Amino acid sequence: MIQHYLILSIILFCLGILGVISRRNVFTVFMSIELMLNAANLAFITFSRLHLSMDGQVLALLVMAVAAAEAALALAVVILLHKHKGNLDTNVFSLLKG
Repeated sequence: MIQHYLILSIILFCLGILGVISRRNVFTVFMSIELMLNAANLAFITFSRLHLSMDGQVLALLVMAVAAAEAALALAVVILLHKHKGNLDTNVFSLLKG
């Protein structure tokens, strides 16, 4: 039964990587990153259940808190860049270099 959860976690993580690599829309990239973080959470909780420990569940809560902060900050940056440039293509982030 544990193997099924790990296989699901690997599939979700690979789908997230595919979404980050193949998409140009900023929101789709952020959703793919969130999918990858949720896949990692599933793996943490699975290993926590396997070892009968709460460490993985605490780590998953920490990852969820970091993901919420990342989402809020990224949304603010995206809104400001959209106001400035008018599109949501990932090439807009080249403005932040200089």
